[in-house]
Amino acid sequence: MSPVAASEATRAGVPLAQRSKVEQIKEDSHFLRDPLLEELAQDTTHFSEAAIQVLKFHGTYQQDDRDVRQQRRQEGLERAYSMMLRTRIPGGHVPPQLYLTLDRLADQYGNGTLRATTRQTFQLHGILKKDLKATLASILHQMGSTLAACGDVNRNVMAPVAPYKNRPAYRYAQDYARKLADLLAPKTSAYYDIWVDGEAIPIPPVDEEVLAAQEFVGHGVRLEGPEPLYGPVYLPRKFKAAIAVAGENTVDVYSQDLGLIVLTDRKGHLKGFNIVVGGGMGRTHGKAETEPLLAQKLCFAPPESVYQICQAILAVQRDHGNRGDRKQARLKYLVRKWGIRKFRRVVEEYVGEKLQRSRPLPKFAPNSDDYLGWHEQGDGRWFLGLSIENGRIQDSPTRQLKTALRRITEAFALPLRVTPTQDVLLTEIEDHQRDPINQILKSHGVLSKEEIPQLVRLAMACPALPTCGLAITESERALPGLVRQLDQLLHDLDLQDSPFLVRMTGCPNGCARPYLAELGLVGSTPEHYQVWLGASPEGDRLAQVFQERVHLDRIVPLMGSLLRLYKQERHPQEAFGDYCHRVGIPYLRAQIQQIQQTI
Repeated sequence: MSPVAASEATRAGVPLAQRSKVEQIKEDSHFLRDPLLEELAQDTTHFSEAAIQVLKFHGTYQQDDRDVRQQRRQEGLERAYSMMLRTRIPGGHVPPQLYLTLDRLADQYGNGTLRATTRQTFQLHGILKKDLKATLASILHQMGSTLAACGDVNRNVMAPVAPYKNRPAYRYAQDYARKLADLLAPKTSAYYDIWVDGEAIPIPPVDEEVLAAQEFVGHGVRLEGPEPLYGPVYLPRKFKAAIAVAGENTVDVYSQDLGLIVLTDRKGHLKGFNIVVGGGMGRTHGKAETEPLLAQKLCFAPPESVYQICQAILAVQRDHGNRGDRKQARLKYLVRKWGIRKFRRVVEEYVGEKLQRSRPLPKFAPNSDDYLGWHEQGDGRWFLGLSIENGRIQDSPTRQLKTALRRITEAFALPLRVTPTQDVLLTEIEDHQRDPINQILKSHGVLSKEEIPQLVRLAMACPALPTCGLAITESERALPGLVRQLDQLLHDLDLQDSPFLVRMTGCPNGCARPYLAELGLVGSTPEHYQVWLGASPEGDRLAQVFQERVHLDRIVPLMGSLLRLYKQERHPQEAFGDYCHRVGIPYLRAQIQQIQQTI
């Protein structure tokens, strides 16, 4: 009996009758059409719960302005609904015309800002339901896409952004990010039927080797019907993938459901990929059975096998992931439940052959090179990295970043790349373009790399309030002030040469990957945060909970005590996260308690 046939009566041991509500919505959607298509035509301000779940697969979340929610309730008004729209941009590569379209749509239909995300995409906020179709159609006509940017499918595939033309590993990572995204994309025609009424519009071509790989059947990998890889109910939960290069982990490859690490020989020829599986950040407060987990080594995949193995991994999750409890539905929980040996054995059954052992890897470098400032590409051209604090591209009285980026893109038609740290690279810059670009940035108040403290440049926050419906407390609006206080603290302690990774989220879902930060701040109650310490700067070790509930105003004094200990007790060149891990959380708790008792 094939793995798929064996799972027809149950999904991961859950009888079909006991599947979660979302599973039934997906099955009733007729491959992501219903009830979205009907409700889109209705003169209403918002969608039903069923349509909201389907809408996610099309790259959109329904939100409301939580700052005014209570006031509107008191006035007898409905919530101030709007849509957040997320693009699908493999490897963060954005053509100039697509960027200009997004910039225009942000002003025409959104809240006037763009937001670079931690998964190398752009988000538009504040779009009204009545404007959603026009917004999406404009993106599609520029060969952009939002399909599978959300939902229970493979999300945006990440890759290192540096456009080095003389380092083949980077080119392989970026090329395979695009190919893997095409390979694992949903195939339903609903997307184009709904948003452009089935109009034949130009779309990026799919690579020939991807088209060939889509014919791979294996032992139950592909199914009959419009969605041969996903089936009528898609995946149990979201699925995230990234490609790293040996020695660099800016994509946080161990936080992914599926991670590939490019390996090349001394001449730069592609040898293949080490594959890791089962990473993920999300968790729920008070539920010990939910936790952030690092991906584990699965195998080495030569180029001729990588597509088959990736499809098989997704199919195993499709058939065996938990469809009864969405909090246990990510691939990481299946890998944890089975163990990596059983998971490897089942993947081998789907592929139909033994998997090769993982190859040795060099140690990842610390994630301190953010690619900001001017860099040579290796082909006579340049790229320029611009710091986008928390990813928010906007104009303010002192800094007109959004206008500056638009004027540069209009003048020079430069491709952009969104980084995993919410920044932006301008690429393919000629020598004679450097001075005018610098002048545009300076005249609009955009700060250079040297004018921004490294602690600020490396910090990340999720949007949280007022738009995210899951947020418990602030993140994007709270981190700028906090991180500058922390930077001042470093200077006061003469530790300015020892910055560390700070990441903040408004809830435990971990969109800004706080559990891989040297200091992770996770919203627990309004104005309070869990404090996580001790992740590695290389992104290969998780942080641990240090304190459960710290008020925002107490974070800097707490860090002052911790950093004084760090200064006194660190080893030469030891990073803050490595120090916390070496001495241990119990030791740090005891020391802080003793310090507080003496105050």
